[in-house]
Amino acid sequence: MTSCLPSRPLPAAEQVTIPKTPIDTSDDRFEQLSLPPAMLGNLHQLGYLRMTPIQAASLPLTLAGHDLIAQAKTGSGKTAAFALTLLARLNPRRFAVQALVLCPTRELADQVTQEIRRLARSEDNIKVLSLVGGSTMRPQMASLEHGAHIVVGTPGRIMDHLQRESLDLSTLGILILDEADRMLDMGFREAIAYVARRCPKSRQTLLFSATYPDSIRQMSRQFLRQPKEIRLLETHTAETLRQRFYEVSNENRLGSVTRLLNHYRPTSTLAFCNTRQQCHDLLALLRRQGFEALALHGELEQRDRDQVMVQFANRSCSVLVATDVAARGLDITDLECVINVDVTPDPEVYIHRIGRTGRAGRDGWALSLASPNQMPRVAQIAKQAGVEVNWYPLDELDRPTSERLLPPMITVQILGGRKEKIRAGDILGALTGDGGFKANQIGHINITEFTTYVAVARDIAPAVAHVLNCGTVKGRSVKARILEVSDPVTVRPKAIERLREKETHKANTRTPFNNRSAARTPHGSRGMDRTSGHAANHPSTRASGKHPEKGPKAR
Repeated sequence: MTSCLPSRPLPAAEQVTIPKTPIDTSDDRFEQLSLPPAMLGNLHQLGYLRMTPIQAASLPLTLAGHDLIAQAKTGSGKTAAFALTLLARLNPRRFAVQALVLCPTRELADQVTQEIRRLARSEDNIKVLSLVGGSTMRPQMASLEHGAHIVVGTPGRIMDHLQRESLDLSTLGILILDEADRMLDMGFREAIAYVARRCPKSRQTLLFSATYPDSIRQMSRQFLRQPKEIRLLETHTAETLRQRFYEVSNENRLGSVTRLLNHYRPTSTLAFCNTRQQCHDLLALLRRQGFEALALHGELEQRDRDQVMVQFANRSCSVLVATDVAARGLDITDLECVINVDVTPDPEVYIHRIGRTGRAGRDGWALSLASPNQMPRVAQIAKQAGVEVNWYPLDELDRPTSERLLPPMITVQILGGRKEKIRAGDILGALTGDGGFKANQIGHINITEFTTYVAVARDIAPAVAHVLNCGTVKGRSVKARILEVSDPVTVRPKAIERLREKETHKANTRTPFNNRSAARTPHGSRGMDRTSGHAANHPSTRASGKHPEKGPKAR
């Protein structure tokens, strides 16, 4: 595979606007693109038969070597759009970093890494490396010493590696900024600029964003060369995404969430809270009432976060309670419902939240709880996002039922992963062969470096764990256990109390404005951003004064 970057200057920037109505065209098949036959065959095996609108509009431009600014809603297929471009430009025989993808969060970086690996199956020995915060630097540096073709990471961690000179971008051919608007919101402007300066000037740059604020235009002028512009105006339709608003008091807000769940009974629900404390409180309430619920927020360790995401994606958890750190980049198949426990003050955040459901033509619910003092926020959302606000009374909801809302699957954890050369086919063969289970009883199989997670039907989970512990996988004995929903340490009473004491102490001893130099971050003078691995003392963090979840720093 050779580079497609043109040697002559690019033409003046052009803008392509895709209307809301579906495009009726005969050339939306991947065969129309200049992709290798092996890659096309892999696309068919993965079920990619026709391009989505953003793929059909962007791929001909990016494969021709143009820089690109693309605005498209979440779930539009943009990951495959830029992944196919960087894979087509890759030279597998050149074992050096040729492509870099920057993502705002660890969760999105991990999902992008997995998707690129799936799309790269047609080529042998394509190494995709994820560099994100929340894990130690030494293993990442060791992996970099062994080489990689593609790096996916968060701006802070990539910046750390560049400063340590453990990452070399001199051979880079393509730079991709995914969810660029979110990265700017999180204060990564200077980190992105630092990374871009370390990339060759002749690179191709692709910028993808769900929104198109002025900051994106400024970034494009700084980092892109005469880019093409694509603005996908396609939005969620009322037929696929049904939005309902309920008026509640602050006192019965959390209890109203359980009423919504018992009434609509969705298989999988993402419940958004504005604060971590509200996450803790709602999670505790849901578990007391028998719901299989987990929480995702910035306080979790990386291992706990990974297990939470695996269990929710495997449909072995009914409710995921999350702060807005999870609002962008989550790619959960068939997510049936999004609940806004609190109305966000930012209309764009509302759009990103509800964009998790009703994707790819599937049906979804977006249910919002608003107290009287939040009515101005609802009005602003309706005005800016073009949302028709439909109010429904809570009294019409069904009363609680004795029948528990249980997820259809349970996750089994196996000690052993990519390091042991375990493949999904090995697990499936062991369970459907010697185990005697049916293939439709086995769900998603997620393989990490050292661990494998298998989703199985709820009624066979104990038997699956027994078969794996007593049998072999690839001729080797393995250890397996059922991963209970309560296993990840998402509610830690002592930790919560310490956090409350720390916040109270901080509020009582705020550093005066003229003595800021003595102030320390919440995690120490050299704390790390637990959302993305961005160092707290990096210029981008200091300049913005923001934390992904905490908002502006107290002065």
